[in-house]
Amino acid sequence: MTRVAAFASPRVQRILYPALVAIVLLGSWQALVTGFKLPPYLVPSPLLMFQTLVTDWQSLGGSLLVTLKITLLSFVAATVVGVLISFLFVQSRKIETALFPYAVLLQVTPIVAVAPLIIIWVKDPTASLVMCASLVALFPIISNTTLGLRSIDPDLQSYFAMNRASRLQTLVRLRIPSALPYFFGGLRISSGLALIGAVVAEFVAGTGGAATGLAYQILMAGYQLNIPRMFAALLLISLAGVGLFALMAWLTKLALGSWHASELSRD
Repeated sequence: MTRVAAFASPRVQRILYPALVAIVLLGSWQALVTGFKLPPYLVPSPLLMFQTLVTDWQSLGGSLLVTLKITLLSFVAATVVGVLISFLFVQSRKIETALFPYAVLLQVTPIVAVAPLIIIWVKDPTASLVMCASLVALFPIISNTTLGLRSIDPDLQSYFAMNRASRLQTLVRLRIPSALPYFFGGLRISSGLALIGAVVAEFVAGTGGAATGLAYQILMAGYQLNIPRMFAALLLISLAGVGLFALMAWLTKLALGSWHASELSRD
């Protein structure tokens, strides 16, 4: 009964169910490739993909670190800039009305159209890639944090006004705690967008050499028709995205798990 209860635990099920789906999908993929005898240059089998990942780990692992470096730097930059802009917006509706459309403009402008200009203007390759990826990850931070700073209890706001609380006191003691769930929701979105922005920026830059990211590995594998290596690089990008989302979910649980309804355990 103890083992049955353990498997019935929601925490175990959150890991077990996706793992079972992954096993079924990988098994079906392997069976189809083997059964139809598909050549590796069309669709490699999962086994060949993992073998390539192990064989080429020296180059793929180094490229993964480069891509993660760009992703984390751009994510931190987008978070800091986004929070500061949100603090500015919440001070005045006029400021928000005047500047928020430009934040939307950054969001809807394709990064592939802007990245070549940034790469030309900014001479340092790392800085230019970080700037491109930061633009992709910026808007969810601004949007979610601003919404959270605005979404406060009117009664509490009246109570703070009645006690003549300053703008800073209202911001620190009322608006920021109310905005935390929205802020962490924005972090979960932006972490993935930062990775996407980093990969897209690397594609646009197209730089070679030792310190290249996974996008360059994918490009070179495509030129050489080394499809197993391409799939291995794509797998690393996917796993990096899942890892970032899991990290943001853990930080959300750490910050909100003891008091906010969205994270309270229902086990």
